[in-house]
Amino acid sequence: MDTKIRLYFYDKIKSDLVAQLNKEQSHYIKNVMRLKVGDSFLIFNIQGEWQVVIKNFESKKVFIKVLDKLRNEAVSKNLWLAFSPIRQNLLNFMIQKTTELGVENFIPIISERSITKELNTERMKKIFIESSEQSNRLNVPKIISPIKLKNFLLEFPKNGTLIFCDLNSSKNDLNKILLRKKQGPICVLIGPEGDFTEKERKYILSFDQSHSISLGQNILRTETAAIAAVSIVSFQL
Repeated sequence: MDTKIRLYFYDKIKSDLVAQLNKEQSHYIKNVMRLKVGDSFLIFNIQGEWQVVIKNFESKKVFIKVLDKLRNEAVSKNLWLAFSPIRQNLLNFMIQKTTELGVENFIPIISERSITKELNTERMKKIFIESSEQSNRLNVPKIISPIKLKNFLLEFPKNGTLIFCDLNSSKNDLNKILLRKKQGPICVLIGPEGDFTEKERKYILSFDQSHSISLGQNILRTETAAIAAVSIVSFQL
C-alpha cells in the first residue's frame, strides 16, 4: 500500500464499495503515479480514512474497491479564520498553510481598508482538498461568502471565542483565553493590509467574545499574521 497517496473522496464510503475516481484523480493515479491493477492507496473524507485497491482501468477511468477502514471520522477543533481578502497568490499561500494547520472554516471579511473583495472560490476549494490530502487531515475546510465586518461580529456565536490579532495590543495571555473558552468555535481574526481602522478596532473589542492579543513587536503581513496566529492557537488546542 502506498501511504503517500491520499485522495479526497466526494461520496459516502463503505467496505466493498466499487467506485470510479473522477477525471483528475484517474489521471493522477494512472499517468502521474503510474499505479497498476492491484495496487492500493488511501481515500478519505469526514467519515474517516480507508484503504482501497485498484480494481481495473477503462480507457481514462480508474475503478477502485474499498477494503479496510483505517481511521475513524475526524475530531473537530472547530477552528475558524476570519480574514480580509488579499492578492490571489498570497491568499493561496495563506489558505494552503492554514489548512495544513487545521482551520475548518474560512470567513472573508470586508472592512473599510479591504482592497480585494472578489475571491476565486473554486481555486480555493481545490487548494483545500490538495492541502488536506497532503497534511493527513480528514475533514476539508469550507469557505463562506464574503461578509461585512459588522455583520460578521453580530452573527458570531455567543459561545464562541474570537482571537483578535491586534497591532495595538500588548496582551499575550492566549493560554488563559483558551482555558476559559466555551463550547463554540475559536476564530482567529486578522485585519487587512493597513489594519482595521480605530473605529473598527473599538467595535471589535466591544463584543464579549473578543479577546485582543499581540503577535509581537514586528508588523506582519496579513498572510504571515494569519499563519503565525493559527499556528499558535492550533498548538495550544
